[in-house]
Amino acid sequence: MNTGRVLTLLSLLTLLACSSGKQAFERGDYYGAVMKSVSRLRQNPDHSKSLETLKSAYPLAVEYFEGEANNQIASNSAFKWKNAIQSYDQINALYEAIRQCPGCKKVVPSPKNYYAEIGPLKEKAADESYNAGIDALMKGNRMEARKAFFNFSDAQTFVPGYKDVIEYLAKAKFEATLKVVIEQIPVPARYNLSGGFFQDKVEEFLHNNYPEQSFIQFYTPEEAKIANLPAADQIMRIQFDDFAVGNTLMREKEETVTRDSVKVGETKVNGKVIPVYNTVKAKLTTYRKELSSNGLLSMVVVDAKTNGVLTHRKFSGEYVWVSQWARFNGDERALTDEQLRICKLREQQPPNPQDLFLEFTKPIYNQLIPSVKSFYQSY
Repeated sequence: MNTGRVLTLLSLLTLLACSSGKQAFERGDYYGAVMKSVSRLRQNPDHSKSLETLKSAYPLAVEYFEGEANNQIASNSAFKWKNAIQSYDQINALYEAIRQCPGCKKVVPSPKNYYAEIGPLKEKAADESYNAGIDALMKGNRMEARKAFFNFSDAQTFVPGYKDVIEYLAKAKFEATLKVVIEQIPVPARYNLSGGFFQDKVEEFLHNNYPEQSFIQFYTPEEAKIANLPAADQIMRIQFDDFAVGNTLMREKEETVTRDSVKVGETKVNGKVIPVYNTVKAKLTTYRKELSSNGLLSMVVVDAKTNGVLTHRKFSGEYVWVSQWARFNGDERALTDEQLRICKLREQQPPNPQDLFLEFTKPIYNQLIPSVKSFYQSY
């Protein structure tokens, strides 16, 4: 990029930064106007338009959040102390931004903060959040338990260890969590195959994608037993309804191939040596061996209390292993490069049945996982 284009781009970015601060001010977004002006003044402490916007916007931003805090404190809002603290936090954020901007001190030499005022409010905010958590938890359903968890989290943030909030956090988290037991039905022993690798991948996804911090927890039957899980909310059953491994198809194709105008020798005509061209041919036999494997997987999710089916999906997968080779009799010059390449190949040893089983389960896994994500996104 040449120097002229660089300067033009910098000028444009500067203009956008200035106008965005001014536009925020004109929209009544005084907080945004202050922050955009501060950002610009950190780059250019003498930028006049940003200084002007900051000078006008800062007192209005402080006035706005002070008013919000006072209104909340005077109200009967369920979370008035929490809301008041949030308003004071906004003023403190402006204070910190200006304090770290030397150029801003020209127009706001003494920014205001409310750190001292917030301290006494935290006990009250913790109490209102704690009580709201108790009320929600007493309603005895999972969604209210989730609200309770967040309320107890707020109480813990305001005053760490407030009353018995630690115990209630754990209780709310447990009651808010959807507990799903995964029952993966093994492949019948008579097939002498193992679905363990597939099952391990499914369990690994469920445990990693829905960690303990989330509100969905998956347990294997063994994990549920170790955790002394009193009851599950749902049961997910995964099993192969049908599959076939290593169905063999052998194809053989025999053909005569020719090529015209191939030099086959030389002769003398009137004492002069000239090439002789003719058509050459070969008998080509091509072999193709296919081992096809396929299967159908069923996923059923049922309500653990009513045994009602919540979703039932089926996923199919297929894998075809191919070995191709050829042989010929005749003049190899009649063959194409590709035909010659295949003639150099030999029949390959096919994979063992267990590997073929794993291969056709890959596309099944790639369908199963998005389906699980889709079903549980509403939880």
